[in-house]
Order: sequence, then structure tokens, then C-alpha cells
Amino acid sequence: MLKKKLLSLTTLIMALMLVLSACTGSKQSTSDSADSPQAGVDLSVYKNSDIFITPQELNEKLGDENVIIFDGNKQGAYEKGHIPGAINVGFHSFSNVEGKPGDPLWGTSLNKEELAKKLESYGVTNDKLVVFYSDVLPGPGPDGRNVWQLRMAGLDNVKLLYGGMPYWKELGYEVTKDAPAEVAPSTGLVLKDFDESYRATKEHIGENLENTVIIDVRTEKEFKGSQNAGEARGGHIKGAKHLLWSDLLNENATPKSPDEIIKIMADAGVTPEDDFVVY
Repeated sequence: MLKKKLLSLTTLIMALMLVLSACTGSKQSTSDSADSPQAGVDLSVYKNSDIFITPQELNEKLGDENVIIFDGNKQGAYEKGHIPGAINVGFHSFSNVEGKPGDPLWGTSLNKEELAKKLESYGVTNDKLVVFYSDVLPGPGPDGRNVWQLRMAGLDNVKLLYGGMPYWKELGYEVTKDAPAEVAPSTGLVLKDFDESYRATKEHIGENLENTVIIDVRTEKEFKGSQNAGEARGGHIKGAKHLLWSDLLNENATPKSPDEIIKIMADAGVTPEDDFVVY
């Protein structure tokens, strides 16, 4: 598999591409048949499937003091109902948001020292299981972004809830409005130097426009120039292909099968073997 470069400002598609970009197409996803809590989910059809935790697995771990659950939704959505014990962190809790969108480094990951301090304030350690989820389909994929950021820092104990809140609810698992118990801060969290293969700088993009496939996963309106989402400039990177991030998901927010995803990528002019950048 060729190394896939990812822009520092991305969406749920980041995590999905990491899992799905080098899938073989020999198996079909069983997510359609997982229509009850007893059905289970077969993640073996996805490459690098260790990035996921299934709703069934997480449900069995609710209340475990060695599991930290983060809700990536906006505060209002969180207050309407969340997974028991989940802590609301939103989209940019682990990002630099000084200034405004478009400013240098706005939206990029906190540096290693700041990130470790922030995570320790939530009780995160190198041993505890950390799970992120969101409502997924409204976008823009805060759970995938957060998992990407922490995996980049070497935390392999961080997981993305398969199907997020939509699939959790579909399976009938508990949702609450109760505030989580206060978490005791941790100490001694060790992060690695960021793995730069997880992201691409604007300099890298500029130098590799001719030999890298650029994928714009935003809406068609944004691709064509809309700035309604706060973009500093309208339009898209020269030569970028448009592939809406939600097209890779089923109606219940679970990822489509490898065969389906490879076909969608092919229709957009991308193959799993390409060196590509997603933004």
C-alpha cells in the first residue's frame, strides 16, 4: 500500500480512507445483517480495522473505569442524548483555534506537549481504551478527526465507534441525558513525535500536484466556491477530484463494503493504489 497523505484540516473521511483505501474486494461487509445487538459486526473485511470498536463491544464496556468515551457532537446535540459516561469534546478540542479560520496553523493539531496536557485533563493514559463517536451523518466528522489526531501521536488505544451514534441507536443501546461522572486527571501520558505520514502540508501539495491525486470531500457547493462553512477562500485545489465523504457511508452511518467503496473511488478517478490526499 502506498503511503496516503492527509491534510491537517479533514473530516471523517480521514479515518475511513485509512481503513478502506487498500481493501481487497473479495468479501462483503456484514453490516447490513447486523440488525440486532446479538448479530455482531465482522470488521475483518476492512484493512486496518483495529481503528474501529463495534457498538456491541463498547456496550459491554460501559461503566468500565479503564474506558474513556468522547462525544464529538456540538454541545446542544450532546445534551439531547449521548452514550452513558461520554464526555463532550466537540470538533476542535485537540486543535489550535487561536485566531480565525484561514489564519496560519488554525485548526491544526495541538503540539505534543499541549495535546498530552489536554488529554491528561480528561484522564487519558497509554493503557486506557479511548473511544470517539458522533452523530456522523450531519458532519463534519469530529470523531474521525479526533481519532486521526491521536493516532498520529502514537496512541493505538484510541478507537472510532463503528457507525457512531446512528448505528448505536439502531441497535437499541442506551442513550442518556445525564452528565458523566467527574473524571480524575491522569499523569504520565506518553505521546510519540507526530507521524507525518498522517498529514500533508501545503508545501507538499504544491510540489506534488502532478503525481498526487487530490480528493475534495466537501459538498458540491463548497467544491464550486461556496464559503458558507467559513472557508477563507472559495473554490478547490487545482485538479482536485470531488468525492463527497458521506457517499462512503450507509444510511445508518456504517461504512459501505470494500467493493462498493472501491467502485465509488473508481468513479471519482481514484484507485486504492494511488498516492492521494484528502481534504
